[in-house]
Amino acid sequence: MSNRKWIFALIPLFLLFAWLLAQFTLSFLQIHRLVEPLKAASPSAAGSGPKVVLISQELDNYFWRSIEQGARKAAASYAMRLDYIGPDRINPAEQIKLLDKTIASKPDAILIQGLNNPDYRRLIDKATGLGIPVITVDTDEPESERVAYVGTDNERAGRQMGELVVQASGERGDIGVLISNEQAENQRLRLAGFRSVIGRYPGLQIVEIRSSDISRLQAAQQAQKMLIQSPNIRFMVGFSSMDGLGFLEAKERLGATGLHIFAFDDMEETVDAIRQSKIESAVVQQPVEMGEQAIEQLHDYFSGSPPPTLMYTKTYVITKESLNPDDGGGTE
Repeated sequence: MSNRKWIFALIPLFLLFAWLLAQFTLSFLQIHRLVEPLKAASPSAAGSGPKVVLISQELDNYFWRSIEQGARKAAASYAMRLDYIGPDRINPAEQIKLLDKTIASKPDAILIQGLNNPDYRRLIDKATGLGIPVITVDTDEPESERVAYVGTDNERAGRQMGELVVQASGERGDIGVLISNEQAENQRLRLAGFRSVIGRYPGLQIVEIRSSDISRLQAAQQAQKMLIQSPNIRFMVGFSSMDGLGFLEAKERLGATGLHIFAFDDMEETVDAIRQSKIESAVVQQPVEMGEQAIEQLHDYFSGSPPPTLMYTKTYVITKESLNPDDGGGTE
C-alpha cells in the first residue's frame, strides 16, 4: 500500500517535469529558428571565402570608417570576410602589435596603413613570406614587400594645398599649420609637398606647425595657442579631418578677423562651413574608393593577376562656388 502511495505521489512530479521539458524544447526550437537566419547573414559566418583583416590608424575615426565602408561593400561582392580592427586612439606602437597578432592568426590577406617604421616593414615582409598578401592604404610602406599601395598621393595633396594658399594670399603672409601627428607618414608627406610650393614664394612664411592628434578639441586648443603666440598669422592650413574645424573654433573664440582657413577632407561640418564662407576650401580624399579598390586588388591577386604596385585615388578641391546646394558635392 505504501508503494502505491509513493507512485501516486510521484505522478504529478513526473507530469510537471514532462511539461517543463516540453516547454524547454519548444523554446530551444524557436531560438534556433531565429538565430539561423542571423548566422547566415553574418559576414564572419559567410561561407569559406578569404578572410581579410583591415587594421585602421584609429578605430572610430571618420576617415577610417569610410575606408571600412568601401572595403566591406567590395568584400561582400567577392564573398570575402572582412574584420576591422585598430587602436582606440592614434598609436603607431599599437598598430605594430595588432599587425603582429593578425599575422599570428593567419588571415588570407591584410590591409594596413604604412608607418615608415623598420619594425613594421619587417612584419610586412614576414607576412608576405608566410603567403599573406599585404596591401597598404592611405599611406604607403614602399620599402617593404607589400603587394600594392592604394590611396592618396599624399605629397601631391600637400602641393595642391600649397597652390590654394598661394592663390588666396597674393603670395604674401604668415601661415599656421596643423597636422594630426608628427609620427604619421601621410602627414609628413603632405607637409613636405606643401613646403615645396610655399618655399618658392619669399613673401610666404610658415611660422607655426602643431599637432592635433585627430582631435577637434586638441585642434582648437593648439590653434588658439598658435594665434595668440603668432598674431600675424593670416592663413591657417589643416592636414587632417578635424584641423579645419579646430581652426574655425579658435578663430571664433578669439574673435579674430582676416583669417583664411584651409581644411582637409569633407566632413559634413567642414562642407557646411565652406558653404557659409567660414572655411575657404578643402582638399578632399576618396576613402570609400580606397577601401573598394584595395579589396578589388586583392581579388585580382587571388585570381592570379598581380595588381599594379601603385594605385592613387584622386583628390579634389571644394570651395563655396563648387558646392551644389542640393547635395553638398564637389567638382573635380
